[in-house]
Amino acid sequence: MDRATYQRLYDALVTYEDVHRIAHDEHRDEELLFVIHTHRVTRDATRRFYVVKRQIPRLVGQWKHGRSIFDIAREWNFPPVLMGQQMLGELGIPRKKVWQTFLHPETAPDQRIRDEVEQLLAHDFIYSPRGMELQRERGRKGEDRLQRWLEKHGIGYRTEKDLRGKYAKTPDALLDDPIIFFGQKLTWIESKANFGDDVELRKNLRRQLAPYTELFGEGAVVYWYGYVDGAESPPGILLWDGETFEGITPTVPPRTERSHAAHPSRDHARPPTPGPSPSAPRSAHDAPGGAPPL
Repeated sequence: MDRATYQRLYDALVTYEDVHRIAHDEHRDEELLFVIHTHRVTRDATRRFYVVKRQIPRLVGQWKHGRSIFDIAREWNFPPVLMGQQMLGELGIPRKKVWQTFLHPETAPDQRIRDEVEQLLAHDFIYSPRGMELQRERGRKGEDRLQRWLEKHGIGYRTEKDLRGKYAKTPDALLDDPIIFFGQKLTWIESKANFGDDVELRKNLRRQLAPYTELFGEGAVVYWYGYVDGAESPPGILLWDGETFEGITPTVPPRTERSHAAHPSRDHARPPTPGPSPSAPRSAHDAPGGAPPL
């Protein structure tokens, strides 16, 4: 997606209703728009969290005079669940009890709080337990797509679960043997059920991708919802979007005794050496026109 289009959508996707409106008006993928909307909401909430926090005692006073928490959250353009959690905490409810109330509104201290918590949950698609589960589900779907691709092409791999406790950080798929792509030897692939804008790319590089290269060598990351044109991939890390990745058809060498002996517990062929694919860029800045589009 070109940067101008991404910035326009990012600026326009203020509310959940904007996601439906723009999807309808511009015939765009609604899930992609929701992922971009999530970027905007979470970053804005992080940036303004302490600004809002300083106002909580005054806002609780408004609530005691009859205003609803949802009304206050809407006025401040702040995620309803986050606003509710801070305000309930200011009312003296212990943090553990606050979260329990948002998980199970029927456990609320009184009927008014229960009714308001249910209203907050119904209008927050990001910070509510339902929103968090949807985010986890997107992540699981991305990992499933990655694993189906690996297994389709007979590429042996170990998952984060397989590697738990063995390394400080583990990718979604550590390949049993490297694959070669345009002359670059890849030893791991990470799945991101997200859109890779500059902020997201910098965050992922610092927290995850750079440590992978130090531990395992060169690898690749798949952003299933695409990334911005001109995004730079650092040395040793390829960027792929979902459409490009699933369009790559590697050539799988014949199974050998050495690979079978090296990984007797996995019934996978040796990893393939992919042939060149014009649709698969070596890095983000090599992509013709950028990558197509949580």
